[in-house]
Formats: sequence, structure tokens, C-alpha cells
Amino acid sequence: MNIEIREQLYEGKAKQVFLTSDPEIVMVHYKDDATAGDGAKKGTIRDKGVVNNKLSNALMQKLEREGIPTHYVEELNDRDTLVKKVDIVPLEVIIRNVAAGSFSKRMGVPEGTEFKRPTIEFSYKNDDLHDPFINSYYALALDLATQEEIDTIVEMAFKINDILKDILLKANIRLIDFKLEFGRLPDGKIVLADEISPDTCRFWDATTGAHLDKDLFRRDLGGEEDAYQEVMRRLL
Repeated sequence: MNIEIREQLYEGKAKQVFLTSDPEIVMVHYKDDATAGDGAKKGTIRDKGVVNNKLSNALMQKLEREGIPTHYVEELNDRDTLVKKVDIVPLEVIIRNVAAGSFSKRMGVPEGTEFKRPTIEFSYKNDDLHDPFINSYYALALDLATQEEIDTIVEMAFKINDILKDILLKANIRLIDFKLEFGRLPDGKIVLADEISPDTCRFWDATTGAHLDKDLFRRDLGGEEDAYQEVMRRLL
């Protein structure tokens, strides 16, 4: 694709976004920067950007083949990818299959407790407010999304969960929980955006239960670089 990369539009904790010569396409650059605890802990994970870029792109393409619309357009190199420019719906969507992390602390449920059915929750995507937990009624009241958009997002999120669980289990990885973000195209269509990676998912080895995700960094357990590479090796 013959596209010229232009000025930076946005920089987040893990990615930079650049405008391009096509007003409907932006370029995402994946960084090695890592944060945890709402930005309280900062560091780097070597080649994290490479893993997250390549893994997210591969999984999004698999999801596309299963009927899930995504923002993915084209991988340019190890760290840079072209994606459709979207208006991000300001909801972080968390799907949980097993109790872990904040859910275990909040609900007093031991980590590793498998749910009878997956759960879904929303956070209001707002750094100043530290992404507070909300429900669909809040989202409607604050005009963050329409009922139709919320219904679409919920349906897509559970379908994504089913597809990813199957893909990951074939690589001997359990999908514990994960965060999704969705965006609106200019015509209003909802598509999967952001990324799917060890930054946004909890991956546990299906045999040993070992962490293969950012919890190694969050909890100062070490070995996060090797874990990210291991996930990429198994899936790609």
C-alpha cells in the first residue's frame, strides 16, 4: 500500500499513532515501554513492541476470518502497522473466564477459580478518572455509546472470547481474562480496535499455570521478556 506517514497524532503508554496521506488510515507504532498500577510503575520490556504488534495483527486477521470486523489494514514492519482510523468508544471491555487480578481482590474469589460462564464488565476509558468501573446504564446516561452499540460490543466480545480461547488452547495457553476496545468507522460501524497481546490479556500456561503476560512485570516476578517471546513462538 503506497501511503505516506505524516505527523504524530497521539502517544499513549504503549503506542504512538501517526496520521498518513490517507485520511481514513493511521499508522500505529508499538513501543517497548511498560506501565502498571495506573502508571505508577514504569519500565521497558525488551522487544515487547515487536511481540505485541505481530501477535495482535495475526490474531486480528484470524478474527476477521471468523467474521469479526477489526481496524487492521496492513503490517508494515516489526513495530508499525496501518489501521483504519476510528472514533474509539470510551469503554474498556473486560471479559473474564477465570478469577484473577482485580476481580479476585474486589470479589474475594481466589485466583484461578474458573467461572461457570464468562463475565463481562466495562470501565470508562478516562485516564484522569483512572478508568472507573461502570455498567451499561452509566454508559447510556453519559452518552458514551448507544444501546445498539453496547449490544453489538457485548455480542462481539463474547464471540471473540470463544474464538481466542480455542486458538490459544491449541498452543497450550489458557485465556484467563482480557481487555478489548472498539471503535466506530465513519459510517458508524463498530469494529475491534487497539490490540490483543500479553499487555492486554492474561495468558497462563495450560499445563503449569505459569504466567505468560504482563503480570510478571506488574508483580515483579521477572521473566517477562522470555514469556512474551514464548507466547509469540507458540502462536506464530
